[in-house]
Amino acid sequence: MIRSLSVLTSGLWLMLVVASTAQAAPQTFNTALPVAQGEFVFRQQFFHLTAGDGELNPADRDVDVRGGVSVLGYGVNGNFVLFGVVPYLNKRLEITTPGGDRITRRTNGIGDARLFGRYTVYRDDARGRTFRIAPFGGVETPTGDNEDRDSLGVLPPTLQRGSGSWDPFGGVIVTYQKLAYQLDVATSYKINTEANEFEFGDEARLDASFQYRIWPRKIDSGVPGFLYAVIESNLIHRGNNAIGGLADHDSGGTTLYIAPGLQYVTKRWVVEGIVQLPAVQSLNGMALEDHFTVRAGFRINF
Repeated sequence: MIRSLSVLTSGLWLMLVVASTAQAAPQTFNTALPVAQGEFVFRQQFFHLTAGDGELNPADRDVDVRGGVSVLGYGVNGNFVLFGVVPYLNKRLEITTPGGDRITRRTNGIGDARLFGRYTVYRDDARGRTFRIAPFGGVETPTGDNEDRDSLGVLPPTLQRGSGSWDPFGGVIVTYQKLAYQLDVATSYKINTEANEFEFGDEARLDASFQYRIWPRKIDSGVPGFLYAVIESNLIHRGNNAIGGLADHDSGGTTLYIAPGLQYVTKRWVVEGIVQLPAVQSLNGMALEDHFTVRAGFRINF
C-alpha cells in the first residue's frame, strides 16, 4: 500500500496531460485531451503522504512518504501520445517493536518508472466543446531498488522504492470539455506480478474530476489566465499482497478519496494543488489507514 500510494497512486495517476495549449485537467489521474503532433508536455508534481495504524495495532506504525513525480508526454500524431513517468521517493516508517522500542526505517531514491501510450478512438468536436474517449495501456518497470537495506537488514517490500516486477496496466478515459468547465472519468486496472517471493495485490480504480472556471467569469482578450476550482474522487480497490504464494490478510481493501483543489491555467503553463482525503476506508485486517495526501506542481507545454 505504501508503494502504490507513493507512486501515483498512482498511481500513475498523479499526472497527466493536456493539449498543445495548456488547459485545466485532472490532478490525480489522466485526461483524454490531446497532445499535438510533434509537441511535448512536461508535468512535475510534488506530494506528501501520511498513513498509520488504527488504535488496535500495538505496532503503532507511522508512515511518511514525500517525493516528486516527473512526467513527459510526446504527441506522435493527433490521436496517439506516448508517456514516461519517473518518481523520486523518500519513505519513512516508524514502528514499535515487540520489546517496546520505537525504531525508524527509511529509504530514498528513484522508484519504478512507467511507460505507456494513450490513443483517442472517438472524438466529437463542436464550437465551444469537445468529447473524447481514449484507451491507454503500458507497463510499470522495475527501475527502483527492491533490495535496499539499513542497519537492521533488508527493508520490508512495502518500504522498498521498487517492486522488482514488470506490472502491466490499462484502462480508458472519457473527457467532456466546455468553455466554463470540464468533466473527466477514468477506469483502470493494474496487474502486479511476483518478484523475490512477494507480490503486491492487483489494483482497480474508478476516478472522476470536475473543473469549473471561477475567474474570470467572462472571457476577453486581455485576460492572462484562468483560475479553476477542482473537485476529484478516486475509488481504489487493492487485493491482498502475497508472500511466498500465501495471501497477507492484513493488506489491501477499498478506499474512496475526495480531493478539492485549484488550478491556474495560462496558454503554455499551469500551476496546481490538491488535497486527497479518505472519505471511506474498508481495509483488510491491520492494513495501513491513509490520513491525507497533499499534491502541488506545474505543467509546461512546448
